Amino acid sequence: MATTIKKVAPKKAAKKLKVKVETPTGTYFYALGRRKRATAKTKLWMTGTGGITVNGKPYTEYFPTYEARATVQDALKAVGHGDNVTVVIECIGGGLRGQAEAARLGISRALLLVNPDFRKTLKALSYLMRDPREKERKHYGFKRARKASQWAKR
Repeated sequence: MATTIKKVAPKKAAKKLKVKVETPTGTYFYALGRRKRATAKTKLWMTGTGGITVNGKPYTEYFPTYEARATVQDALKAVGHGDNVTVVIECIGGGLRGQAEAARLGISRALLLVNPDFRKTLKALSYLMRDPREKERKHYGFKRARKASQWAKR
């Protein structure tokens, strides 16, 4: 019995994103964080003044609530790098809470690139988990995603 061998074309290599980037200003670690519709592009410098900037503003100015500010700082405080790390974040989409938690995920992922030993600490606090919940789309014949008009027998 003869078997035929099917030739398969090799897959194209996925475009690899640079995670450690060397610039004239220094080396930074890049990571992406997401929550719901919010996306946070994070750049983390291990040497620096120790400031966190979000969309060109200090994070205390960008996030008006104490809760959101604390959320952004959580990952840095958990590993003990709160003061000597410079972080630049670009947030897109979503609300302020979603952006704050996306920023925390981005910072957590960047810290893992710096030192993989931080994984145990960050994972225990669930800072490495992406929140996948998103608004469900509206379906045809419904008022919203699942709300239907009232059914009448007569």
